[in-house]
Amino acid sequence: MAEAILTSWRIDLRLVILLALAALLYVRGWRRLHSEAPHRYTVERLLSYLGGLAVLFLALASPLDAFGNLLLMAHMVQHLLLIAVAPALILLGQPVLPLLRGLPPGVFKEGLGPFLGWHWLQRMARRLTHPIICWLALTAALLFWHSPRWYDLALSSPGWHGLEHACFFYSAMLFWSPVIGVWPIRAYGEPGGAAWPRWMMIPYLVLADIVNTALSSWLVFSTHVVYKTYEMAPRVAGMSALDDQSTAGAIMWVPGSIVYLIPAFLLTMQAVNGVKKRRSAPLVQIRSVGQRPARSRPLDLFQLPVLGRILRLRYFRRALQIALAVLAVAVVLDGLRGPQMAPMNLAGILPWTYWRGCAVMAILLVGNLFCMACPFSFAGDIARRILRQPDWHWPKALRSKWLAIALLFLYLWANEVFSLWNSAYATAWIVVGYFAAAMAINGFYQGASFCKYVCPIGQFHFVNTLVSPFEIKARSQAVCGSCKTEDCIAGNEQHRGCQLYLFQPMKAGNFDCTFCLDGVQACPHDNVGMIAVAPGSSIRGDRRGSGIGRLWERWDAAALVWAVVFGSLVSAASMVDPVMGWMHLVYAHFGLHSMLPVTTSLYLGGMVLAPLVLAWLCGCLSSWLGRTEGGWQTAARSFAFAMVPLGTAMWVAHFAFHLLTGWTAILPVAGRIFGWAGFTVSLGIPSWLQTAQILILDVGLVLGVYLVWKAAQSQTISTGLAVRALIPWASLAIGIWAVAIWILFQPMQMRGMVM
Repeated sequence: MAEAILTSWRIDLRLVILLALAALLYVRGWRRLHSEAPHRYTVERLLSYLGGLAVLFLALASPLDAFGNLLLMAHMVQHLLLIAVAPALILLGQPVLPLLRGLPPGVFKEGLGPFLGWHWLQRMARRLTHPIICWLALTAALLFWHSPRWYDLALSSPGWHGLEHACFFYSAMLFWSPVIGVWPIRAYGEPGGAAWPRWMMIPYLVLADIVNTALSSWLVFSTHVVYKTYEMAPRVAGMSALDDQSTAGAIMWVPGSIVYLIPAFLLTMQAVNGVKKRRSAPLVQIRSVGQRPARSRPLDLFQLPVLGRILRLRYFRRALQIALAVLAVAVVLDGLRGPQMAPMNLAGILPWTYWRGCAVMAILLVGNLFCMACPFSFAGDIARRILRQPDWHWPKALRSKWLAIALLFLYLWANEVFSLWNSAYATAWIVVGYFAAAMAINGFYQGASFCKYVCPIGQFHFVNTLVSPFEIKARSQAVCGSCKTEDCIAGNEQHRGCQLYLFQPMKAGNFDCTFCLDGVQACPHDNVGMIAVAPGSSIRGDRRGSGIGRLWERWDAAALVWAVVFGSLVSAASMVDPVMGWMHLVYAHFGLHSMLPVTTSLYLGGMVLAPLVLAWLCGCLSSWLGRTEGGWQTAARSFAFAMVPLGTAMWVAHFAFHLLTGWTAILPVAGRIFGWAGFTVSLGIPSWLQTAQILILDVGLVLGVYLVWKAAQSQTISTGLAVRALIPWASLAIGIWAVAIWILFQPMQMRGMVM
């Protein structure tokens, strides 16, 4: 096999000459431009362009081309290089002006100069590079050449095969040109550019990813071999044609999606922050001294015409709490007195199917809305009123997250070991216990101690809302600086201040924030809003936050993050067929009388041992490679928070599966309670669900790797060391993502539903 690979290089002299000429012209022009404007034509641009040519040579001359007729996955890697990698690298080198300047002066001035000055040519170039034309060009090429008839024709004819590759490469050059902003094609939404705003490149990329996902999922889930050429081709390494096709689809799906999502994410970060990024053009631009790019005000939900007025109503939060409290009481009563068949009981449906799914979707779209409407904190407020003002302080030894981490582990472990999702009676008593604990702790202790130090559900939300798109924060630091009363934390006669002691001017992120709106309503200057932020922005900084300090300095906060992230994998893995099969094999092999030891080992290994070992290993490698101060301990704490987006993505993908496959599960329960007949459950997995799950995980990976990079920059003294320091953690993020992808591709139990 190795010999076949080594002898499969196809060195086409015409290709070598063409690429060498392109490299020579660029280098010659770049040297001239680099001497005139070194800050614009940097070494990085040179390396990017030459790297793009190298990738192009690799795609067309390497064994990928030879094995493309035998293995669809090899052909797919080749196409990915031609569509995504080579064009982007070449365009990042800003090749137009260096190539022109690389020509002999006489050819450039007398030969091409008049031709390039034609108004007709310039107008045609503007039309050809319009985003709609660019997007349609690549989409049409992908759809056309992936149809079975034309794909098989390209495989059977070298001429058609070359035309296919040319279509992919040149349409991809058009596609990436408005995204990158190649001179003289100005970036859209920038000075001198076209009328399209810059943020329109976000749906531009997302729609392209949807097309890519549709094509790849068609290959992955097809039950027959799509292309006849591969069905009849000799098999390599014993892989069947159908397995080869599924692997090729996965290659097209996952790396292909990442290529579209990385720039989409970077553009989203710019849009959320209200920053209009100005790209440097090859021509000198004059700007007034002291002039700064315009900044737009970030979105504030409290300032929206209708929604903002509703959110700011004094009793809005209380109305939500009362509504959920009524539902919680109904769950308890039905769980204790109703039928004990979980799918026919409110206690088996509302908490496990609806509440979990809706809570994580709210985190993804807005923030910690469940804690805002929490019925348990409402019960604590009632207890506080009954007992008057509580005077006790929470014990100093328990002022950390360790107790909550233990309870979170116990909650996830018990749910699997005792099948709490299948026991309406047990679920009802859990709700009762929650009410009792909230009333006892918040009734006697100050500072919302139950929410901050005990509640495992609250800690789950605190971690995941670190990547939420909205944050309760002060609108203007200047207004807070002139405030003398500090009512947002101290309270006043009409409103109480923040019970978790999060002082708004010093608040950093959503950690420990219950979205209670107490500080919002108490502020006498109306200076606190629910403001759009870049997801994960509080993780990127090393700011000391009010009430929480610096998260990167706290072992308990890092351990909580590891528990939430790895808990997302273990919780989902424990209900997929392969893992359940392995667990039963262990059970039978050792002759056990109960599954308790097997399940406990899975949770201890997955949520305790695995993160400990991986955090220590990655911390040691990162500290050694990046020469960071503080050893592996500082690295393990600092980089832990970069994994939050992956954990959140997995929880959303997991709980969304149960919510969307069982969204009609409430109908038979409602029919039983109200005496309505004829209601049935419509079970089924939506055809688009797995695509959406993969897309969510892709976004989580992109954001996670970006946060790893920011953490590496903050921990090292140079860019080179930062690149070395991020390698172990970026590898860990990719590993977590790969495990999550594997889990989502396995058959999962549809629990708590009438089958």
